[in-house]
Amino acid sequence: MTRKNEEFDFEKSLGELEELVEVMEQGDLSLEDSLKHFERGIALTRACHQALSDAEQKVKILMKDQDGKESLVEFTPEEDQS
Repeated sequence: MTRKNEEFDFEKSLGELEELVEVMEQGDLSLEDSLKHFERGIALTRACHQALSDAEQKVKILMKDQDGKESLVEFTPEEDQS
């Protein structure tokens, strides 16, 4: 997991998780190494899930109206202006 004073890098963690899956799918690891990869994958999955939950909570807080009620607003991505 990450330390409190370190910034969590979601994309880096997701990339590492994808690499772990690729290595494990090859089937060339020993049982011990497979277990280590699996444990690391679970830790990364939990950290990513927590980061997504935190981001969702921040969005909910930002979307509260002046009465303190949450309002759902449809997301419409802006067109690329380059």
